[in-house]
Amino acid sequence: MGKNQHVTPHPNGGWQVRGSGNSKATSRHDTQKDAIDAARNIAKNQESELIIHRSNGRIRDKDSYGNDPYPPKG
Repeated sequence: MGKNQHVTPHPNGGWQVRGSGNSKATSRHDTQKDAIDAARNIAKNQESELIIHRSNGRIRDKDSYGNDPYPPKG
């Protein structure tokens, strides 16, 4: 399982994709949608989690692309 991917506001404007624990952004984008699309591809390839933050830094949404130890029952 790879590093979880975070979509967060970039300090100099726009949005960034950053792996958990990384000090530098993996990529920078003009729109949040572009950053989410890029992060989703990375998370799928690494079988990790995608965490999308709002412009205030709070978590907006999460998607898991790995082996979920607690899959939904149904």
